[in-house]
Amino acid sequence: MNDLNILYVFYHGDPVLIGVFLTLLVLSIATWAIAATKGISLVETRRANRRFLQGFWNAGSPRALREVVSSGRGPVAEMARDGWHAAETYPGRHDLSPKGEQRLDDHMIRMIRQSMDRQQLRMQAGQTLLASVGSLAPFIGLFGTVWGIHNALIELSILESVSMDLVAGPLGEALVATAAGLAAAIPAVAFYNVFNRFNRLMQQDFEAFAHDLHAFLMHSDHAPGAAGRQTDANPLPASDTRPAAEGA
Repeated sequence: MNDLNILYVFYHGDPVLIGVFLTLLVLSIATWAIAATKGISLVETRRANRRFLQGFWNAGSPRALREVVSSGRGPVAEMARDGWHAAETYPGRHDLSPKGEQRLDDHMIRMIRQSMDRQQLRMQAGQTLLASVGSLAPFIGLFGTVWGIHNALIELSILESVSMDLVAGPLGEALVATAAGLAAAIPAVAFYNVFNRFNRLMQQDFEAFAHDLHAFLMHSDHAPGAAGRQTDANPLPASDTRPAAEGA
């Protein structure tokens, strides 16, 4: 073999080196698939949040507001739906005493916080794999290089005469494993940083809306259970009743 050909590894390489390249190929494909999926999802999430917030704050009546909450899409809409459900189904929502108001306030804070935690965990889906690829792929590639060099030196040691082309070919292809590891790791780290930045910004939006939603549900005349108005007979269902820890 007088030229460097990556396909030579698959044609003549041992199972370990072939396994290294296949593993890196799978990790690279998974990285780009997750990046594409999350990228599209994040763009749609921002649009859905923007549309919901516009409809939520511009609703002119309790009926219209309830319709916006029930039909809204996106993490912010689910937070509003969970808060609305908590306000409608709280047993002591008609207790207007100071203690009753305090218990309702604590209940609303707890329910909105749990809903926000669930949305944040969902936004982080896939980032564990990106972080794992970014940290492990270079070492997998380095292992393939060491293994390839080891096998190449063993083969060269049994030859009576060694020329430069016999040395350069196997060693060069073994070093390609390190390059393949970096090729898989660099995009994974870049995508992880981008998505992590987006999630931090989204978390700030969640925090801001959580405070606004809590104040609205506690004090607005359009909120369920407001003084002087009966709640609807069929309360809105919660968007997700699972505990936040299940989304980890």
